[in-house]
Amino acid sequence: MKDYPKNPPRHLTFRVARRDDPVSEVTEQDALRSAERYPHVVLRGPVFGFAEQRPADHPGWRLLSEVADGFPQQARDGLNSHLWHRAKNETAPGEELRARLLDAVARLEREPLDELRVAGTRYRVVRADEFARVGPEGIEGPRPTDPDAPRRDIGDRTAGPAADRTRGFFVDHATPTGIMESIQRMELLSLRYRAARIPSEVRFDSERALATHPGVVLLPAMFTFAERKSASWEPKAALQPTPRDARATLYDYLAEFLPKLEQEVSARDARGYALAAEEFRTGPPRDEVTVLGRRFQVIRVERLMRIGPDGPEPPRPSDRDPYGPSRIHPPLAEVEERESGGRP
Repeated sequence: MKDYPKNPPRHLTFRVARRDDPVSEVTEQDALRSAERYPHVVLRGPVFGFAEQRPADHPGWRLLSEVADGFPQQARDGLNSHLWHRAKNETAPGEELRARLLDAVARLEREPLDELRVAGTRYRVVRADEFARVGPEGIEGPRPTDPDAPRRDIGDRTAGPAADRTRGFFVDHATPTGIMESIQRMELLSLRYRAARIPSEVRFDSERALATHPGVVLLPAMFTFAERKSASWEPKAALQPTPRDARATLYDYLAEFLPKLEQEVSARDARGYALAAEEFRTGPPRDEVTVLGRRFQVIRVERLMRIGPDGPEPPRPSDRDPYGPSRIHPPLAEVEERESGGRP
């Protein structure tokens, strides 16, 4: 930012908003306590999603997915499906917008595209990096001010997950943020992959991103559960929108999936895990379970998205895919013919 002392570009502009309402004040205090208890960050790896920029939103971008996919092609497939459903639900046969949307779908079925434009709207596959905060006490769990529903039964499988807070999130580096979030964003500007165990091409791309996409935006926190190993924490499940949803995932894991996923779990141990799961379910809300010498904890996962002059960072060359593009949906005309029963 030193090259723009008086008028920094938007992707390097920080605007700090001090909000005096009680909720904001408590949230600020919560973030300050977290920074003191968990002063270090540990990068977990990239996640991917997709976003759109409509003309009225320029220069900002709106996220259209959870940004929780494990590799870029998953996000491209998600964008493919999004455009296909737009064509199906928002257009009629013969309309120009439908033709343009389906042309974009056809391209995504053939090419690993990270950006395309349809009828004036830009779409982009975007990346973010997951990280967790750690300190002398261990790894950070949910904060008191994180949106939660601690009294909902974590064993009730008829209750779906809470609404995702990432989908619809507006990404604009110059959007005002609270004092602590602004400080944390500045502290994360230089965060990159450094460890020697990380492949050299990943470290190279990470270093280069500091120059190509120097800004940082924090996405809404998400949650999962991890198991304590000898010198680290091992995440065991997909990201969830609330601590309650992560607790429900941990309950299901102990009650049902762990004995099936791990070899040589005796019937006696399986009953022990199931009993611990029921105690976790019926007891006071908590974020930690210790059973048969193993420790599991619900953890808080943050994501930083790097921002450049043209918006969010796309996938890097070192972000590899296990498979390529393919058809996700059948031809729309065939689907509509089946749904109409052959009627014109």
